[in-house]
Amino acid sequence: MAGTTLPTPLYGLYREELGFSELTVTLVFATYAAGVILTLLLAGNHSDRAGRRPVLLCALAFAAASAVCFLLEEGLTLLYAGRLLSGFSAGLLSGAGTVTVMELAPPGRRSRAGFAATAANMGGLGCGPLLAGFLAEYAPWPLTLPFLAHLALLAVAAAVVLALPETVADARPGARPEPQGLYVPPQVRGVFAPAAMAAFAGFSLLGLFTAVAPSFLAETLGEKNLAVCGVVVFSVFLASTAGQALTGRFRARAALPLGCLVLVAGLLLVGSSLWAKSLPLLVLGGVCGGIGQGLAFRAGLTAVGDAAPAAHRAATVSSFFVVAYAGISLPVIGVGALTVWLGLRDAGLTFTACVTVLAAFTGAWLARTAPRGAG
Repeated sequence: MAGTTLPTPLYGLYREELGFSELTVTLVFATYAAGVILTLLLAGNHSDRAGRRPVLLCALAFAAASAVCFLLEEGLTLLYAGRLLSGFSAGLLSGAGTVTVMELAPPGRRSRAGFAATAANMGGLGCGPLLAGFLAEYAPWPLTLPFLAHLALLAVAAAVVLALPETVADARPGARPEPQGLYVPPQVRGVFAPAAMAAFAGFSLLGLFTAVAPSFLAETLGEKNLAVCGVVVFSVFLASTAGQALTGRFRARAALPLGCLVLVAGLLLVGSSLWAKSLPLLVLGGVCGGIGQGLAFRAGLTAVGDAAPAAHRAATVSSFFVVAYAGISLPVIGVGALTVWLGLRDAGLTFTACVTVLAAFTGAWLARTAPRGAG
């Protein structure tokens, strides 16, 4: 997962080298999200039949191909290709990887396994910018070394996956994917709808930081150190992981609206940071919003995973991630388009206002109508 956000601190370098606009940055980023969503729709349920391990190995192969595209980059074409392949990788990993960790857990530790899976997901997303930022700022070959490091990490990950037991009893590795699009079993829908809305709102904040945070820091706040950029983005995902750790202290029906409330507070701080041009406020807003996103995300994912029947668990979890990744991509494209007319700062303020309204509405809805079966 670290590879999916590895280019975040590097977009400024690519802009200098290739001369493209902020809108192009968001489109490159959205290509990744489109790859995730397409994979989840076409193969989100594939590991239920082919087995978890073959799908995980395929995801690692897509990640390696993405890194190679960035290493060979000579223009926008390979940037788009690399992000699309990265999206394929994340699409396979997000569903199959989460379910694998939960199925490998001993009896009675399913909730802790769910936290391990989501923490690895968010932790990986946060470590990508941190690794790339420090290597690009303080090591040679800023557009090469991060991806070589990623390939080395993927080799280690492949060895780990090969050592894992297969958790699907009647796995058919040669089975062809049977796309079923978004599929949520009827008995899960009462839990799924509010949980997915909360995920959409939270991932919108993550999309803002991973796609356009470097430009915000450099152009609006005057901070051009790539390592600082990596730390800022990392702090949001670290806070998300911390929020997920706190989720176990609340019932899901309380954690979901509480997460939205904390997310609203974080968004207000992010908007204030852009208005006041304050880096500390931006970091504080990112941390606060990340905690809220983590609270709501883990509570929603756990509720959806627990409610889904075993035969459709990967498909249901994949559908949950489709909604989440729509949140991480569609609003960010809007920011890129608004930048053309309003400038980066005003586009960011417009974005935070819209997502704040969405998160507040979702939180109010969740507070009034707790998801059935969410505990």
